Formats: sequence, structure tokens, C-alpha cells
Amino acid sequence: MSGYTQSIQNLMNELSRLPGIGMRSAERIAFHLLKQSPQEAMKLAEAIREVKTRIRHCGICYTLTEQDPCEICASPSRDQSLVCVVEQPKDLLALESTGLYNGVYHVLLGRIAPLEESHPQDLTIDALVKRLEEGKIREVIMGTNPTVDGDGTALYIQNLIAQKFGHIQVTRLARGLPAGSSIEYANKNILADAISGRQKM
Repeated sequence: MSGYTQSIQNLMNELSRLPGIGMRSAERIAFHLLKQSPQEAMKLAEAIREVKTRIRHCGICYTLTEQDPCEICASPSRDQSLVCVVEQPKDLLALESTGLYNGVYHVLLGRIAPLEESHPQDLTIDALVKRLEEGKIREVIMGTNPTVDGDGTALYIQNLIAQKFGHIQVTRLARGLPAGSSIEYANKNILADAISGRQKM
């Protein structure tokens, strides 16, 4: 028996399911929330409710957004013929932080990783193909992470584009990104070099 009431134990159990939060951290967070006023504690609950009810995937690029299409896809100042393919919305935000890229994006929502049972049909590759079929895209930049799975995903998409859309140029971010790293953790200067020095695949 833990000695906690059922409601406290339930809160700790839910908190411990969050990434990087063990039971000890969950216990500290639970008691911190208990010390707060009801109004303060409920702000967290309201923020969670808002993010789960208002945030959705953009119907075009699949990033997270409150409006559909997202601001980037809807912007008339962005180059709609240039698409950077990334694995996750966090990668999009990291590239946007450089301020150097003026095209649009396509978020795969993952990568091809057979050992993790993540296959091409689990990603938004079909939606990317539909965008390419519209005939407005001249270049696809592969912005997948420089890992074995990221490179494999890029190669799969490159081959798909070469078979169906020979006129579309495929490039990838320059290897200013260290192999095995993640885009979201790279600093702005590295990402800026990667964008400006992208290479033809």
C-alpha cells in the first residue's frame, strides 16, 4: 500500500507516464500542484485541454497548427514551389528559427524504421505524392535527420520522386549536420549552413 489517496496516486501515475518523469519526479510535481491554489493548478489543466482541442495537423503539410492551413502554407510570401521534407514538427520549428528558408514544408510524422515497425504507409508520404502531382513543386529538400533511418527515409522518397516525377529536383541539407544527430538539437548556424549548402541527391 502506497499510503496516498487514490486521487493522488492516479495523478502520480499519469505524471510518471510523461517522458523523463519517474515516480519520484511525479511525486514532487503532484505535491507542488497540491500546494498551489485551485485557480493556479487548474491553469495547467486548462492548458492541456486547450492544446488537445485546438491543435491539429495542417491539412497540407501536417505540422501542428491552430488554423488549417497553417500560417506557413497560407502565406503568399512563401515559395510554394520549394518543399522541405522533415520528420517531425519540431524539426520544422528548428529550421524556421534560422530565418533563412522561405519555402514550405512537409512533415512526415516519423521516419521509416522497420525495427520500430514504422513503415512508409505509416507516414504522410502519400500526401506528399499528392502535392507533387499538383505540378507546382520544382524542388524537394530532404530534411530528414542524418541517421540510418533518416537517410533510409530520404532515399526511399528520392527514389519515389525519381520514378514518378523526373522533372522535380531532389536535394538534401548539407552535412553541416553531424551524422547521427537530430535537427531539433542543432544550433542556428549549423542549420543555416545546412539550408544554404544543400546538395543535389
